[in-house]
Amino acid sequence: MMRPPNQIRDPFGLTVLLAATFAALAFIRLRVPSAPYFDEVHYLPAARALLDQSAWLNREHPLLGKELMALSIGVVGDTPLGWRILSLAAGTLTLFALCRTVWFTTCSRFASMAAGVLLSTGFALFIQSRIAMLDVFMACFTAVALWQVAGAMREPEAGRKRLAIAGVALGLAMASKWNAVPLAVIPGLGFLLLRAMAGRRRLVTSRRGMPVPGITLAEAAVWLGLVPLAVYWLTFLPVYFVADQPLPIGGFLALHQQIEALQASVTKSHPYQSCWYDWMLNIRAIWYLYEPVDGAQRGIMLIGNPLTMLLGLPAMAWCAWAGITARRWDALAIFVFFAASMVFWMVADKPVQFYYHYLLPGCFLLGGLALALDEFWKRGIRWLPLAVLAGSIALFIWFYPIMSAAPLSGVSAFEKWMWLPSWR
Repeated sequence: MMRPPNQIRDPFGLTVLLAATFAALAFIRLRVPSAPYFDEVHYLPAARALLDQSAWLNREHPLLGKELMALSIGVVGDTPLGWRILSLAAGTLTLFALCRTVWFTTCSRFASMAAGVLLSTGFALFIQSRIAMLDVFMACFTAVALWQVAGAMREPEAGRKRLAIAGVALGLAMASKWNAVPLAVIPGLGFLLLRAMAGRRRLVTSRRGMPVPGITLAEAAVWLGLVPLAVYWLTFLPVYFVADQPLPIGGFLALHQQIEALQASVTKSHPYQSCWYDWMLNIRAIWYLYEPVDGAQRGIMLIGNPLTMLLGLPAMAWCAWAGITARRWDALAIFVFFAASMVFWMVADKPVQFYYHYLLPGCFLLGGLALALDEFWKRGIRWLPLAVLAGSIALFIWFYPIMSAAPLSGVSAFEKWMWLPSWR
């Protein structure tokens, strides 16, 4: 008798373990500094005002991130833990969801776990998971949406439920920060393109063919089009009822013109500002904190992992090449999401930009690197992927003190991490 084929085991348990380890490391000194730092000084007052419905502050961004901070403050308390604990939860879920996305996309245990290691040691996700800012919430809901879309394609029997969750998550991502907008349209457009490629005669009403058998294009338009817009609008309900200058009935569309104008109005230069090519070359850091605080000299520097963020560039080029020439749809999808998230910043009318805007593109970049390493792994060249992963972990350990606000030896302690003058 013929033996049954070997089944690839789902690395779900390992993914949970990796996410738990990430959360535990990020939780260390989460309450340090004990006072708001960097952009927390903008978002925490806005969250407090939403909590007591007294005012509507920080109008240049959508509401959801500040609403989540308000929820956390209301439940945990107006303390450093209350400010940051949901950021930690969002960052951990981002890591888990992206690992699951890679698994459902590739069915490769190595690619999935390599992506998890690269993301958890890539610096940016770790640092943004420890501060009360909006970007990690946007990244979290985007990652959840991609996980559910990939799961729907792999397991069409659960396609309707997964697409519904994806639609809600896409709306929440846009409601966290507008960076997610160019990415939120891709799942719906991808569904349309793949269904058209399947050659169905009844394009809108057929339930057969890619990408999710059993779901019509019309139904997909509801889950991936109408639901995100409805969820996005619902997140603005609290500001219709604030005491000071509430959002007027019928003023929702005009509000977006105001948000756009406020975004473009910030033209004063900032010592840590940078632009998209600085991010890709990893040459401009941001010091979120460097001062004596809570009894010691401490620092928190945002930069990407010097090894993997640079290796990710040729890996992303390979994703584009493999996707086009070898029809590696997983690689092509990662390249499309990376390119869409980068083009947003190339054309955005926002004169002052910062490295933390690279958080989500950087996640796609590291996902592309994981797929490239998986290609070497499959070809039996295993020393190279293992060396890259070991190098990423080693650099994370080396930079950990200035990512986690650890006590430093003195005011000049930062010098040993300054590999480039532009990191100062």
